[in-house]
Amino acid sequence: MKRIYILFLIGLFTFSSCAELDVPPTNVIGDETLFTNEAGMRVYMARMYSRMPFEDFKYMAQWGFEYNSWLGSMGIEGTGEALNRDGICSAFTNERTPYWSEAFVLLRDANYLIETLPDFKSNFPEVTYNHYLGEAYFARAMVFYSMAKRFGGVPLVTRVIRYPQERDNAEVARASEEETWNQVAADFDQAASLMQPISPEKGYGNKYVALSFKSEAMLYAGSVAKYNETVPGRLTGLGQKTGVRVIGFSETTAAIASKRYFREAYLAARAVINSGQYSLYKRRWAANDPQAQYQNMVDMFSDLTSPESIYIKEYGYPTFTHGYDAYSAPFVFKAPLASGTCPTLDFLELFDGFDRYPDGTIKVTSGSTNTEGTYLMYDSPMDFFENAEPRLRAYVIFPGDVFKGKEMEIRAGVYTGATPISPLFNNYSYADAENRYQNLTAYKQASKTLYLSPREGNGQEIVSYEGNNITAAGANGPFYDNGEGCLTGLYGRKWLNPDPAFQAGEGRSAQPFVLMRYAEVLLNAAEAAVELSLAGEASPDGSDMMQTATSAITEIRERAGAEPLVGNITSTIAGRNLVRKERRKELALEHKTKWDLRRWRVQHYEERDGFWGEVRNKDTFSSSARYRFRGLYPFFSTQSGKYFFDARFQWVSLKTFEYNVVDYYFAIPGGEVSKSPVIDQQPNR
Repeated sequence: MKRIYILFLIGLFTFSSCAELDVPPTNVIGDETLFTNEAGMRVYMARMYSRMPFEDFKYMAQWGFEYNSWLGSMGIEGTGEALNRDGICSAFTNERTPYWSEAFVLLRDANYLIETLPDFKSNFPEVTYNHYLGEAYFARAMVFYSMAKRFGGVPLVTRVIRYPQERDNAEVARASEEETWNQVAADFDQAASLMQPISPEKGYGNKYVALSFKSEAMLYAGSVAKYNETVPGRLTGLGQKTGVRVIGFSETTAAIASKRYFREAYLAARAVINSGQYSLYKRRWAANDPQAQYQNMVDMFSDLTSPESIYIKEYGYPTFTHGYDAYSAPFVFKAPLASGTCPTLDFLELFDGFDRYPDGTIKVTSGSTNTEGTYLMYDSPMDFFENAEPRLRAYVIFPGDVFKGKEMEIRAGVYTGATPISPLFNNYSYADAENRYQNLTAYKQASKTLYLSPREGNGQEIVSYEGNNITAAGANGPFYDNGEGCLTGLYGRKWLNPDPAFQAGEGRSAQPFVLMRYAEVLLNAAEAAVELSLAGEASPDGSDMMQTATSAITEIRERAGAEPLVGNITSTIAGRNLVRKERRKELALEHKTKWDLRRWRVQHYEERDGFWGEVRNKDTFSSSARYRFRGLYPFFSTQSGKYFFDARFQWVSLKTFEYNVVDYYFAIPGGEVSKSPVIDQQPNR
């Protein structure tokens, strides 16, 4: 079985644990039952997997691992992918529930299995015994990895601490960040060496699952070791209690460590690629057929037999569900909320298929900027997206496109003035973002020519057109006084259930979540290859690294229906940025980008030109620590019977994000620091 599904059986046991001391749980069923047969081991595996730090529909960045899908949305953590009306839409600088105490519960389970299972080795065939041990190392690697990218150096608890017998040795200090990443690598290696190449049971990992996550983790480690050095003043420091370098790397080891981790990332990704077990999903794909390419990528995320899916979290109605559709579906499918994931214009500008101004932004007027000329007019909003990359259409619902059998009527307003139409504003800068459509003279004057809607339903403004009444904002908004409409003029399509017969509601969704897929492994290999080449390193396995990178990006772009890659990827900053941009496009709305931005160290103002994986002028969307994103707003012209688009900073529930250098590491929970003589707070907190 090539695909891996997470067996999520909850409630078989109830354990309690004091995480800071790693107190053993009270076993409801003893070791003799759990570790003497495969039925018992299934129970133990189910418990471990139920606590794995997997970020899926039930993870919200602002809340952390609270395992519920309330207000489910994607890409709203200051990544620029999407926006949301609620307070959860803010930069990823902390989690309400820090991944600390919960982490030590799973560590205890993994360590207990590693230490105890040898006593029962004779009960299992050797290959099965080894696989179970590998699962424990995999779980431990995932815990340390999840903690390291949040906190840097963490307590490396690699044994069961028995309390009260070991009361005097129960405290474990934070290791250095470098030691922590070394432990992550070692545990993934141990897991891969012990686990079977194909999952022995539904719900288990395997050798290539471990190697795939290792490649991701080592990219993070290599990036931190390298790009911490680019942060003003270098991002590193020693703990006050122990003197250990709990964040960052020393000047003497940073470059060496970075190259070592990139080598590990490259080798792990190459092993998965060379295994032949996985491939890009192309079951509906056809060359030169944008419709087929679009539909192929829509289907990919719901096909449980996809050859691309390396690790899936599977849901099932009615026993194990989530609520993504209930909160992120378009407004017309409100059940009970809507519009939780509204992609931005800035995100669209990553993709091919649009006319551009000289500065690279998407063209909406006949001039050389969006303050010049007159608006370009379209018979239908979908005409604007006629040449858009099929992958983008699979990720985003455009105004006028069809979803679940309904045309998505999205309007920012109706304009009744004469044509041609000049830009509605003479200033579209970051500084003028607070000046909104409802402040325009065309809207406020007695003989108004601009109609907007503050609310849906009876709150809609009505315009007479060809003997009929039409609403200013259509069925989905934006409604400027209700942030539950289409905030940006766009909706997220990725992950939504497209079946017209499906009735959304809280706890009714059962789409699977793909936690690791082959496209990411290709991107990991490509990025590691460029980074190694930039550092002057030889290929660690004798392969042509630039050809590996070129082939990976070429395959992904072909499947996406994007413009073909011109030439080969080079070992330059431009080559690195090309890979980063492709990663930003391909893995969007998958809980990946927020980590990429952190490890590249491009979210603070000084380095924000690299925020999009390509060079963009940071001053167009940010000022100092703060930044904003834009929407693409369709208006209907009654004089021409056509649509035009305005590109403006989001104007409904305007979100301003803030990110500082200090935010690249989360604070250690204050209670853990205050009660411990050896747990250090971050040096910069």
